[in-house]
Amino acid sequence: MDGWPIPLGQTLVTYLAFTAIIIARYFIIVGPIHWALWKRAPRKARRLSKREPTRATVRNEIRLSTISAFIYALPAAIVLEMWKAGGTALYSAMPESVLGWSYIFVSAAIYLFAQDTWFYFTHRLMHHRKLFKYTHEGHHRSVQPTPWASFSFDPIEAVSAAWLLPVMALFIPLHVGVALALLMVMTINAVFNHAGWEVYPDKWVKGWWGRHIITASHHNLHHTKFKGNYGLYFRFWDKVCGTDKGLV
Repeated sequence: MDGWPIPLGQTLVTYLAFTAIIIARYFIIVGPIHWALWKRAPRKARRLSKREPTRATVRNEIRLSTISAFIYALPAAIVLEMWKAGGTALYSAMPESVLGWSYIFVSAAIYLFAQDTWFYFTHRLMHHRKLFKYTHEGHHRSVQPTPWASFSFDPIEAVSAAWLLPVMALFIPLHVGVALALLMVMTINAVFNHAGWEVYPDKWVKGWWGRHIITASHHNLHHTKFKGNYGLYFRFWDKVCGTDKGLV
């Protein structure tokens, strides 16, 4: 395989750098959002639960999110080093045709739908009574989640999620700019959906957006009821499979 083997020393340096970046990004983004919502109680956001998150809940969310950072950084580091050696389907050249520009959007849709599909079915599987304790229980200690819960995955769940997009990047062409945009979408989506507050306007949530796109009003119900509403970005699979429980 092109790009393999990768230099172990450089990969270790890249891995440690990615881990530090992911952890720093987590605190830089989540800290201000948590303060703005739970300490300032903004008028334009709608609180979804009367229950106050406890310090123990927040500590657990930060602990699991920090562990997840070490897990997510590994496949990212490996794929970056493989890309540098020409062994992935990632590319950086700007498109030179209408078809090339069209593929930019098509590839983003492919990756988003694939991630949403993978998340839905693995997430639903992890709720099986024989697997829940070992794969997903830590995340659900946040009955009332906060923004700090955005990446508070149990290690097995983090491994399952962390490898999907990097493995896809070995075979399905993706512009590096789109890859960075997808990471931003993933981060914003995770933080807002676990915020415990609905930050989107009610007319969005009750309109087309809320009927198809997952927001905190949809995901918060998953945390309080523990069943249903398993999707990541879209309500598509929940509706197809009969697990959509509506909105808070």
